[in-house]
Amino acid sequence: MITKNRSILDIVEKYPETVEVFLNHGMHCFGCMAARFENIEQGAMAHGIDVDQLMQDLNKAVSL
Repeated sequence: MITKNRSILDIVEKYPETVEVFLNHGMHCFGCMAARFENIEQGAMAHGIDVDQLMQDLNKAVSL
């Protein structure tokens, strides 16, 4: 299970299938230096994204 305190970059590296989920939610920050340090919740909040919905979609993607 992915939690919102995990690093964005760590999740993308471990679960490449989450890239599409991040992109669909408007998070295009994989090349951004902040992605190395921000967790999912911080990144989502910075972009005005619904963290709970993002988490649902990320966990759904990795459970398929």
